[in-house]
Amino acid sequence: MSHPHPELGPPPKLPKGGLRVTPLGGLGEIGRNMTVFEYGGRLLIVDCGVLFPEEEQPGIDLILPDFSSIRDRLDDIDGIVLTHGHEDHIGGVPFLLREKPDIPLIGSKLTLALIEAKLQEHRIRPYTLQVREGGRERIGPFDCEFVAVNHSIPDALAVAIRTPAGMVVHTGDFKMDQLPLDGRLTDLRAFARLGEEGIDLLLSDSTNAEVPGFVPPERDISQVLHQVFARARRRVIVASFASHVHRIQQILDAAHEHGRRVAFVGRSMVRNMGIARDLGYLKVPAGLVVDVKTLDDLPDHEVVLVCTGSQGEPMAALSRMANRDHQIRIVQGDTVILASSLIPGNENAVYRVINGLTRWGANVVHKGNAKVHVSGHSSAGELLFFYNICQPRNLMPVHGEWRHLRANAELGAQTGVPRDRVVIAEDGVVVDLVKGKANIVGKVQAGYVYVDGLSVGDVTEAALKDRRILGDEGIVSIFVVVDSTTGKIVGGPHIQARGSGIDDADFSTLTPKLDEALAKAAQDGVAEVHQLQQLVRRTAGKWVSDAYRRRPMILPVVVEV
Repeated sequence: MSHPHPELGPPPKLPKGGLRVTPLGGLGEIGRNMTVFEYGGRLLIVDCGVLFPEEEQPGIDLILPDFSSIRDRLDDIDGIVLTHGHEDHIGGVPFLLREKPDIPLIGSKLTLALIEAKLQEHRIRPYTLQVREGGRERIGPFDCEFVAVNHSIPDALAVAIRTPAGMVVHTGDFKMDQLPLDGRLTDLRAFARLGEEGIDLLLSDSTNAEVPGFVPPERDISQVLHQVFARARRRVIVASFASHVHRIQQILDAAHEHGRRVAFVGRSMVRNMGIARDLGYLKVPAGLVVDVKTLDDLPDHEVVLVCTGSQGEPMAALSRMANRDHQIRIVQGDTVILASSLIPGNENAVYRVINGLTRWGANVVHKGNAKVHVSGHSSAGELLFFYNICQPRNLMPVHGEWRHLRANAELGAQTGVPRDRVVIAEDGVVVDLVKGKANIVGKVQAGYVYVDGLSVGDVTEAALKDRRILGDEGIVSIFVVVDSTTGKIVGGPHIQARGSGIDDADFSTLTPKLDEALAKAAQDGVAEVHQLQQLVRRTAGKWVSDAYRRRPMILPVVVEV
């Protein structure tokens, strides 16, 4: 099995007749999925998603793929194929279309409806091409065939990309639910046909590669939901992804059977469920869904609220309810259902919300204490079954953290893919398919691009480090006035601390050290402001470290007069 090396340099020119595959997100992480395919000087992109920030990225709203490697080639892009409508696959599209709004978007009916609604908020009217399973479209030099796959959102597609270099199949996110709510199975017959034709490179979802066996059917949740609804004495509040149509359908069915009305809470939830209902993907009995403003007129035992925030997102409705910062107040006897899995990295945030809800008297039902979630990704048993059907000549695991990618690679090797044809890459690693063999040939820039409010890409890792220091250790500011000619102190030092845990009175022992250091600098002829600031920072930093074993941000201000 091949794997990336830190010493990889820029990739060479693509050999004539070769196909280049460059993942810009989704490898080594859960989210930010984006893969660029190149043939004959033209580019095809599959997915363009976002990654949601973790605790060590304070203040960040979203994390985007790095477009720098294709920024000077936007005119070469023939289209963006969107496999399905989850944020980690479509959330980055508006930011790419800001740079070139006329790049065509190709996807299924629901996927395009979701991205068009999102783009409307960005005032972008995209060029779109609606496709469906079994369809085949030529997009530049790329002959694309679309295959139905089952996932936790309707209308998900895999794509087979044919070029003279060979056939590449990208699964998108998929599982093999044999009893799907919408009756739309993963089309194994189509994959078997593609396998017989010859899949030269298979890019396969790795999320559940470590999990043995098969994923339970989505409909297994229904019985548990009915039990929870039957026991609930007051309101039922359900938190789910705003795009999980199948899960919301089961919530609606349970509410209808138990004589409750449903209100959607949160802009994305209201928007997405409205789209799904209008397109016929969500079946809503007449009179079941009501406006949230009318809930005060209903008794608590007839109310169901469906909201966002199942991952502990701080600004989502459920987190605000837990913090008593929402118009909906949790009261003793409410039942809260977290109908989702824990995305790696979100565990602390989710448990913080659970504790907050429990504090106010809610009965919290989650994956840890009830079967209220099944995954949308194939487990190891399904992947083995899938590889035996497809029999790819080369395998490249995608969509997963390192442990998932390696587990998926091992599954492929066990089913007969030669180990020297199993490519474990990471974001930015360039893989060329030449004469039927996939090899790593180089690396392009593929770092995190942070969205902070209206700022895109302006926040750097250094800025995040400063934010972490401020959040963990606080700040100490030191103000000194010096004579511009002699460098001697004529005012200060004035010292203030915020969040450092150091009392202002304690700085009386630091002041003489600063006086001594600055006096020595003046004797040595050091009078340049930047040098004096560095001197103040070093002196104060050493004192704080020695006295308190802490490392707050030291902010020296030296003013010349």
